[in-house]
Formats: sequence, structure tokens, C-alpha cells
Amino acid sequence: MRERQAGRQRRRAQEFEAFVAGAAGRLLHAATLLTAEPARPPGANERAQRLLTAALARTYADWDRLHGEDPYNRTRQDLAARFAREAWRHHHSHGGLLAGLTSQERLVLVLRLHEGVPEEQTAALLGLPADRIRAICNRSVATMRGTRGPTARREAAP
Repeated sequence: MRERQAGRQRRRAQEFEAFVAGAAGRLLHAATLLTAEPARPPGANERAQRLLTAALARTYADWDRLHGEDPYNRTRQDLAARFAREAWRHHHSHGGLLAGLTSQERLVLVLRLHEGVPEEQTAALLGLPADRIRAICNRSVATMRGTRGPTARREAAP
């Protein structure tokens, strides 16, 4: 009985390690974009690393209950939810590529354009209507293109 359980745990750990080896880089990049931290020098994105570690820990805890669900999607959803909760409380951007955007704009832009999450799925994940997601995404793109002023000063909650 113990051998069987130990074998399952080893297999679970190996599957999770393979998932992390393949997905962690992209997920860390998404987290770094969300937090608007600089990616360099290494370690400059400490907040993003903390968010990702917590999201991966949750995915590992739920690993046996995924039942065919994509672990990448689950981790990405948890990452977005953790970022939204944290941004709602008090955090502002600290520089980085998307620093000129509000937390909500960064979240929508990363989910829609970087991660390719469909508009309807992003709307459901954030509890917003699809037309609001479209407007936020368009506004964010306009800001990034420089056709609209930066919005970081009026940091909005997601």
C-alpha cells in the first residue's frame, strides 16, 4: 500500500515538474508584465515571482483533481486572480514595459494579447461585460501606442 502511494506521489511530482519546466518561463513573463516590474536584472521581478510561486503551489495542491483540465489555464487563472486581489488592495506599478497602465488595463492586456484568452473568457474571469473588456483593451493599446496619455496615476482596481 505504501509503495503504491509513494509511486503515485513520485509520478505526480514528475508530471508537475515537467509542466513547470515547460510553462514557468511564459507564466513568469506574464506575471512580470502584470506587476509592471522590470525583468532585468535577474531577481528584479520579485513580486511577479511571488505571485507565480503561489499560483504554482495552488496548481500542485490541486494536481490530482484537475481531471483533464489544462494545468496552464488553471495556473494562469490563479495568477490573474491573485494579481487582481493584490492590485485591489494597494500595489502600484514599479516600472517595466506596462508601467503606464492601470492594474486593470495590465490584467486585460496581458490576458487578451499576451496570453490569447478570448474576450468572453476574460470577461467571465474578471466578472466584467465583454464590451467593457473590449474597451479596456482598446484603451490600453492606445496608451501603449502613445495615442493616449499614461494612466498609471489613476490606478484603478481590476
